[in-house]
Amino acid sequence: MYGNLIDQLIESLRVLPGVGAKSAQRMALHLLERDRVGAARLAEVLVESVEKVGRCGECRTLTEHNVCALCRDERRQPEQICVVESPADLYAIEQAGSFRGKYFVLLGHLSPIDGIGPEQLGIDQLIERLQTGPVTELILATNLTVEGEATAHFIADKAKALGVAVSRIAYGVPMGGELEYVDGGTLNMALQSRKTL
Repeated sequence: MYGNLIDQLIESLRVLPGVGAKSAQRMALHLLERDRVGAARLAEVLVESVEKVGRCGECRTLTEHNVCALCRDERRQPEQICVVESPADLYAIEQAGSFRGKYFVLLGHLSPIDGIGPEQLGIDQLIERLQTGPVTELILATNLTVEGEATAHFIADKAKALGVAVSRIAYGVPMGGELEYVDGGTLNMALQSRKTL
């Protein structure tokens, strides 16, 4: 419609999650009409990131180093490992600011129908860390989906067999949330995850 390059730019922007045809068109036209310097910088950083960003050799999160800053941080507690499904989950927990242990990023969840088994998630690498490191607690922070629960149970069985304590993050009512607006599934999990005061 706009010409080959502009159409390619619009289509390329659609690979981003939540970006449809109209949003991609708006972004492309904005970059070309109003912010060519920003567009050039975006292109430069994107190319450099694709070339230089890989996986941490210990926790498997995204990093431009062999070992990420969190794994290199000697102030973190190596006896606790929090298992998450994605780097975005790791960042969410880090932003909360209360966890001081280490991480392991699965890069997904078990899904046999999609061909994703323990090998694809690096569970052997996690088990090796449990066997060789000073880990005393494994905190499972996979998503509260059927696949996330199955993944958590699979990992829990492996960790318990090694004598490592396993816990699951609690799910429930958000801070400041009003019960009448919380869905039934969340309320059910909140009741099941209750603790004694």
